[in-house]
Amino acid sequence: MEIKPGQLLSRINNPDDLKTLTREQLHQICDELRQYIIDVVSVHGGHFAASLGVVELSVALHYVYNTPYDQLVWDVGHQAYGHKILTGRRDQFVSNRKYKGLSGFPKRSESQYDTFGVGHSSTSISAALGMAMAAKYKGENRKSIAVIGDGSMTAGMAFEAMNHAGVADSDVLIILNDNCMSIDPNVGALKEYLTDISTSPTYNKVRDEVWNLLGKLPVGKNLSRDLASKIEAGVKGVVSKSSNLFEALKIRYFGPIDGHNITKLVDTLKDLREIPGPKLLHIITTKGKGYALAEKDQTKWHAPGLFDKVTGEIYKKKIDVPQPPKYQDVFGHTMIELAEMNEKVMGVTPAMPSGSSLKFMMEKMPHRAFDVGICEQHAVTLSAGLATQGMRVFCNIYSSFMQRAYDQVVHDVAIQKLPVVMCLDRAGLVGEDGPTHHGCYDIPYMRCIPNLIVSAPMNEQELRNLMYTAQLETTVYPFVIRYPRGEGVMPEWRTAFEEIHIGKGRKIKDGKEVAILSFGHPGNFATAAIRELRTEGIDPAHYDLRFVKPIDEDLLHEAFSKYSKIVTVEDGTVVGGFGSAILEFMNQHGYKADVKILGIPDRLVEHGTPKELHRECAYDAQGIADAVRELMRETVTATVLLG
Repeated sequence: MEIKPGQLLSRINNPDDLKTLTREQLHQICDELRQYIIDVVSVHGGHFAASLGVVELSVALHYVYNTPYDQLVWDVGHQAYGHKILTGRRDQFVSNRKYKGLSGFPKRSESQYDTFGVGHSSTSISAALGMAMAAKYKGENRKSIAVIGDGSMTAGMAFEAMNHAGVADSDVLIILNDNCMSIDPNVGALKEYLTDISTSPTYNKVRDEVWNLLGKLPVGKNLSRDLASKIEAGVKGVVSKSSNLFEALKIRYFGPIDGHNITKLVDTLKDLREIPGPKLLHIITTKGKGYALAEKDQTKWHAPGLFDKVTGEIYKKKIDVPQPPKYQDVFGHTMIELAEMNEKVMGVTPAMPSGSSLKFMMEKMPHRAFDVGICEQHAVTLSAGLATQGMRVFCNIYSSFMQRAYDQVVHDVAIQKLPVVMCLDRAGLVGEDGPTHHGCYDIPYMRCIPNLIVSAPMNEQELRNLMYTAQLETTVYPFVIRYPRGEGVMPEWRTAFEEIHIGKGRKIKDGKEVAILSFGHPGNFATAAIRELRTEGIDPAHYDLRFVKPIDEDLLHEAFSKYSKIVTVEDGTVVGGFGSAILEFMNQHGYKADVKILGIPDRLVEHGTPKELHRECAYDAQGIADAVRELMRETVTATVLLG
């Protein structure tokens, strides 16, 4: 199915083409851009509602500013589809998030218009400020603009950047895209604060009148600035405290304005372009704007998958037999079961109640499960604080997001030996989100910390039992449980809880000559590989270690005593991970064996489906079978040469 852009959009190959349009044509180009995003995403998938909400802003920014000379930084990047289409990638947009196709996020190596690679939130102000400071140092009249959502604004890094911007005396514009949403609805005092600003009729009326007055005053520039300063001070003192937060940081505040009024946006941005120094423009938008269903249910339509753009039907796989659940849903439902059994169990997540499925507990037990906003550091230390009072806290953070809270894991949890349960969702290769979201590094960065227990379930039953074990009073150490995105392997997954002996794995089967040691979900790939290999007369043993720290030395002594060839399998980086732990054990105890380490290679793995990426990295069933065959061929070759 060929998807064709509209009449005007088909002529826009770069922002210079956009600048040839008249102001009257801007409304049409916005309509065509919005429709093109709907057409492509409905057929090819991707993030959806966020980009629809900033269509007018995307057009206005490239219409007013001289990009890419002027530096435009998008926070997170979920909302950058319009930006990509307007900057020379319109015809390639159908490959968005597909294997070997366009990245779903801004990416410096993809386009000169992508000034900063993003994927995690709240980095835009820091990056844009750095660009602005460099421009000032080099004497360039280069503008720097950061577009950040009110959800991303809750992170401490955004406030750190604004605190510096106010005194850096650099020409940076922060555009606060206020839609009360990140992926889930925003939470916290900042949301209430911004709502107060946007709903204050007196404040907005006076603001608009002052703005209009300043535009009409027939006075010189210096007098205008002096007078403007006095009038603004009067407005702030008389009307409300609305702008005090940003003004207190020495950032001039403008707005709020309608982010879907393209004419107003263009006029405002042109005015702000001429005002030096740090400033913030507050715009009000609707996530999913222009697609009624997305406006109504913004969380559902954040990334809905493929759908019928006319009826709104989201296509689901039609399968007659029961299917395994997603690991995240096993976590979410198991949390409720554990909380009903143990009144000390609590849940914490940084802005991912839907993604982690903690939403189930939040709905049923709102006083015991908390969304703290995009604040991973706070989430970990909050959990540590709760743990000091005897609570058994499950802190659920995506593996790649936990990187942001590493100091808190070391300082606030591990050193103090507080039994926080850190559930790392999306561990391993996550698929279409690509390298900013792959959970590659948690095995090495967790197993090197003293006092931590680091585990991974091979299936849903193991996840439930690890969670059960972690909340027992006899478990006195911090407990890490990592598991992948997507479905498990057990349709009948609600099994009775059983305590797992910490540091103990399990032998799945004996074998001959070669053993496969697996950690976590890839053990299922190993099982499939073994089935294939046995048809060829090769019969590997299989050990599921369950824990990388403490590691099951009894099982490893058995494996190295019985097998001279070892294949290790993990869905984490091969540098310092599970395979490295096996080599350390082998060296420490003087064993000699041929060892192949399978996992995520020491390079950045781009985006694609998980199946495509597992194949590329050669630790799927085929990759494991090939590794075993290679070891066996080496044995045969060596025997022939020696014989």
